[in-house]
Amino acid sequence: MDTESMIRTAQALVSPGKGILAADESTPTMAKRLAGVGLESTEERRRAYRQILFTTAGIDAAVSGVILFDETIRQQTDDGTPFVEVLRRQGVIPGIKVDGGTRPLAGFPDEVVTEGLDGLRGRLEAYAALGARFAKWRAVIRIGDGRPTSTGVEANAHALARYAALAQEAGLTPVVEPEVLMDGTHTLERCAEVTLATIRAVYEQLGRHRVVLEASLLKPNMVLAGKACPVQASDEEIARTTIAVMRQTVPAAVPGLVFLSGGQTDEQATARLDAMNRLAPQPWELSFSFGRALQAPVLRAWAGDRANVGAAQAALLHRAELNGAARRGCYEPAME
Repeated sequence: MDTESMIRTAQALVSPGKGILAADESTPTMAKRLAGVGLESTEERRRAYRQILFTTAGIDAAVSGVILFDETIRQQTDDGTPFVEVLRRQGVIPGIKVDGGTRPLAGFPDEVVTEGLDGLRGRLEAYAALGARFAKWRAVIRIGDGRPTSTGVEANAHALARYAALAQEAGLTPVVEPEVLMDGTHTLERCAEVTLATIRAVYEQLGRHRVVLEASLLKPNMVLAGKACPVQASDEEIARTTIAVMRQTVPAAVPGLVFLSGGQTDEQATARLDAMNRLAPQPWELSFSFGRALQAPVLRAWAGDRANVGAAQAALLHRAELNGAARRGCYEPAME
């Protein structure tokens, strides 16, 4: 494996003022997104929509990389140019989601583990040959009555580490995503406790599996009270709590944290990223890997109408620029 190349990729993905566009929605998830604007999901419609994203001129000013789905990495633009090549020409690094989604964890009701390790070595080699330079694997941790258990956390941490080691073997920079969901009634403090235990377990397993931390990125959740919790924290409190957890768990060798938006509104995700970047300098870059929080305005503007492509691309550029400003700690709500 070319460790230096993977380190350069990790550093480039968290370049100042830039972050990652997560366009790796599975086919069922993309169907829900399209249904939200009154459209049926077909392969051609999904291709046409993602073409809008990837051909947006100037996207490289605030977007360093794009996470693709298996279907998408094999697709082309109207003129036959592979999407991977379109991104490269834009100065954007192509990546790929490689996990197989979550399944119930045997013996542990209401907990899940991410599948996809079987055959992963061969798939990673194929994705690298298709032009991917980084990969992503998502684990899901739910907070609830008696959840998560230490077994649930360890099972997901172990899978993340095995994936990361295989990704590096294939020369792909692994993005490690242990997401503590914001669903539920839990408090900010409870989320902090679970996030800390989860990330601590992840780095213990990454160490055991000899993953080169300098050639990896962490994609964590922000520390948030559950959606149904009656007490919600301010953006500043969320930022302070999140950074406190990260400082206790994430080694300084990791080049950057690319936070997920995880059900927050576009504005919330941007404002909270900004609040973190206004704090004292940290050992790592504080960046973003947003899906819905970057794409929601784009889908609404497009709504399946070819005449709306320009408006949809303008919506993407605007949202990306706002998050680029948040990366520098200079976002203001008036910029919306």
